[in-house]
Amino acid sequence: MLRLQKFLAEAGVASRRAGEQMILAGRVAVNGATVRELGAKVEPARDRVTVDSQPVRAKRKLYLALNKPRGLVCSRKDEHGRPTIYQLLPKEWSHLYSVGRLDFATEGLLFLTNDGEFSLRLTHPRYEVRKKYLATLQGRVDEAMLGRFTHGLWHQGEKLKAEKARLISAGPGQSVVELELAEGKYREVRRLFEAQGITVKRLQRLEIGKIKLGQLRSGRWRALTEAEIDSLLS
Repeated sequence: MLRLQKFLAEAGVASRRAGEQMILAGRVAVNGATVRELGAKVEPARDRVTVDSQPVRAKRKLYLALNKPRGLVCSRKDEHGRPTIYQLLPKEWSHLYSVGRLDFATEGLLFLTNDGEFSLRLTHPRYEVRKKYLATLQGRVDEAMLGRFTHGLWHQGEKLKAEKARLISAGPGQSVVELELAEGKYREVRRLFEAQGITVKRLQRLEIGKIKLGQLRSGRWRALTEAEIDSLLS
């Protein structure tokens, strides 16, 4: 069940506040009966809602997982003319927006949706949705450096912190590290290494919450299952 004003907002009729004004003005009806109470609720799959006698239909909510390749931006258009992730999707899904972003050089798991609440739950720091990354680095990384990451360090006036950091391999020319973050600040993984003078050669996001990139090939997408969506919102 949804509050009527929320249903109107999700259907693209009006903002919640504007929807409330429509309800108070007697412009909204449910199953033929005018509704003037802001606490009224509807079942989108069952109830017939009209505004000014015109039917309102709920928008189908979409949730996609994309394996973003390196060299694409997450914006619909880029001022520098660079290719975008929307070139990988069917044209009828161009209205979807990415849940957070991966920068031009970063690849891996990215969600797209038309559900604003889903996006908020995955991006707002208070929900602490964990995201796992695999970083290939130029030079040697040691456990002491990873300890500084999990303790937290300051970079450009902002505290950066990894919840977990695991050294996969380390050599004189290259190291590989797995990091888990909860906040997802702007370019946080890259900035953690930059603060220690380490260059990131490749950065890939492997997991968001309980959803893994798995065998999804670069440039391909798939729909999230109901169970996956529920796991992200729980």
